[in-house]
Parts: sequence; structure tokens; C-alpha cells
Amino acid sequence: MFNVLFKATFVSIQLALIITVSSFTVAAKDNVKAMIKQADLYRMEENSAKIVSIVSLFEYQQLKKTREYHVYTRPNRESLVVFKSQVEAGQKMLMLGDNYWLLMPKSRRPIRITPMQKLLGEASVGDISTLTWSDDYQGELMDKESVSVEFGEIIHTNRLVLTAMTSGTSYQKIDLWLDEKNNFPIKADLYLRSGKLAKQAWFEAGIRNEQLRVVAMTLLDKIQPAKKTVIEYKAIEVVELDDRYYNPAYLTRNKTVDL
Repeated sequence: MFNVLFKATFVSIQLALIITVSSFTVAAKDNVKAMIKQADLYRMEENSAKIVSIVSLFEYQQLKKTREYHVYTRPNRESLVVFKSQVEAGQKMLMLGDNYWLLMPKSRRPIRITPMQKLLGEASVGDISTLTWSDDYQGELMDKESVSVEFGEIIHTNRLVLTAMTSGTSYQKIDLWLDEKNNFPIKADLYLRSGKLAKQAWFEAGIRNEQLRVVAMTLLDKIQPAKKTVIEYKAIEVVELDDRYYNPAYLTRNKTVDL
């Protein structure tokens, strides 16, 4: 009888431990999801919006080139990028989930591209068309680290590892450092599917609509340290485009449509 009771008690304790550990694991995952979602809100607070982005290429701190893009986003990972600079006039890029098309003024058909298609410097199509992590990545909290930023300031951060859940993401893995006080993104290491470090991103804080927001992202290539690419988010406003603007066939037929 004693052995039976002992075994029953032991099994009960094991079950209780399993439930406790499982509950802790679920709570930890939910906490990481909330952290990533909060980080996203600093970059893009509206579900459907127009983002005016200025991309600038610098070499040895000297401005070399500048391009302007108007990015129209909406839920379900859909974006329309309108190229506004004169040298790229008439070009558009459409993202629908994992599919990307480039629409050229003189082309009869949309051209299939990847999110790594370069725009200027280190800025790729995916860097300006997708502004969220929580929809595409699964995160894991790895460690607490101190990060040195401008003027020697030290920020205490949580380092997360984000792993892509969809095939159409620009990067397979992202090491992301978030301010431990408010989950504001500080920097990110961006990795390709091959495991190679593609570039590093640093996020600039500023005030937009009286709220703390990411106002710029600087992209660095360790192979070419003299160069840097800065993406400035000059304005973000609520805009909902009609469904037809997210149809590559419509955009191809109506090349002169202006947004």
C-alpha cells in the first residue's frame, strides 16, 4: 500500500512540475511576442498607412545619392511602393505576402523579384516595404546586454533572436536588441538564409505625433564600413487604397496612375 501511495504521489508531483514548466514556457513565449509587438509599434502604428521614406547613401560621411519612396501598407503583408525620384519615375513595387513584383514604365509585364532586390546602397525592397517583425518572425529571448550608442551612452537591452516563419521574408534570422525599459528597438543584425550576416541596422528615436517613434534606420555593411544607407521615415499617415492598386495586372495596364 505504501509503495502504491508513494508512486501515486510521485506521479502527481511529476505532472505538477510538467504543468508548471509548460505554463512558464507559454508565459515566456507570450511575453516575447508582446515585446516584439511593442517594438513594431514604434516603427509602424497604423494598419493601413502611407509612409514617405527618404533613402540616402553616404560614403565617408558625404552624401552621394538620395531617393524618395512612398510606401502604402495594409494588413496581410501587402505593400505598394511608388518610386518618386525623377531618375526612377514611373516605377512601382508590389508586395503581396511572399510575392514581389517590379513594375517598369516600359514593360508590358510585371517582373518577379525578391525582397533582397537593391534600391539604393544597402536598402533593399524588403527593407522599406515591410515594417513589422511580429507577423513574420518567431522570437526567443536570449540574454540581457549593454549596448553602447552615440556619445558613449549605454543602454541596457534584451537580446532576442527572431526566426522567419514565412518564405518571403528578407532575412532568415534577426538578432534584435530592445531597450529593456520600453522595448524600443536599438539595433539588429540581419542574416541571410545561408547564415551570412547581410547587414546591421541601427534605429533612431524621435517624436512623431507627440509619440516616441523610430524616425530613421541606418544600414551598415561590414565589408564596406565607409558606406552607410539611411532610411528616414519623414511622414506616416492613415491611408487606405482601393483593392485595385494591389493588383499587378491593373498597375501594368494603368502605368500612368499617380499616387
